[in-house]
Amino acid sequence: MNHEDVIQRGKKVVRIETEAVAELENRIDESFKKAVDIIQHTRGRVIITGIGKSGIIAKKIASTLSSTGTAAFFLHPTEGVHGELGMVLKDDVVICVSKSGNTPELAQLIPIFKRLGVSIIAITGNPDSELGRNSDVVLDVSVREEACPFDLAPTASTTAALVMGDALAVALLQLRNFTREDFARVHPGGVIGKKLLLRIDDLMVSGDRIAKVSADTPLKEVVYEITSKRFGAT
Repeated sequence: MNHEDVIQRGKKVVRIETEAVAELENRIDESFKKAVDIIQHTRGRVIITGIGKSGIIAKKIASTLSSTGTAAFFLHPTEGVHGELGMVLKDDVVICVSKSGNTPELAQLIPIFKRLGVSIIAITGNPDSELGRNSDVVLDVSVREEACPFDLAPTASTTAALVMGDALAVALLQLRNFTREDFARVHPGGVIGKKLLLRIDDLMVSGDRIAKVSADTPLKEVVYEITSKRFGAT
């Protein structure tokens, strides 16, 4: 590929993924509303599962839900069948993320979820799959093509699934009247936390904590004031 080919390939990837996301807007329908209602009214937590690239998207959705007022956890399907299913309780909601909807690792979990009686929400590119047929709600994130030139590597499909997860999180955030203060409470660290939580009072020094001396204070006492107040000056 020459210089121009590289640029055009990059633009094509952006175009394919943009179109995949744009097509999701028409799929925000009664199924989406039902999924939001199930999550909003659950007495338990939201357990999100998926494997491979879908698993990475599932982790991000869980993180976004947790930081916006909806308690959510990621469950690795393989670890699930080796004991981690103990985290799933009967009042929970499970969201399964899978492009094909026929992922063997998820297929092992679905019967167990059904025996537990939890609600199952599918985010899948194949509503007619085993996952789709066995879910209470199906959110269709199918795409016409992947950005991968072989139409194999999950690219546009993972972007679509991620956006659908964001749509769920933001809808729930607004329904719960989640505020900036609530966000600061669960996100105290980093630049975002400082922006939301840090106040002048947290930095300002006042009263007896200020290092100060009079013009005729002996040098010994000046040094003591500097070292005891730890400002490096007085």
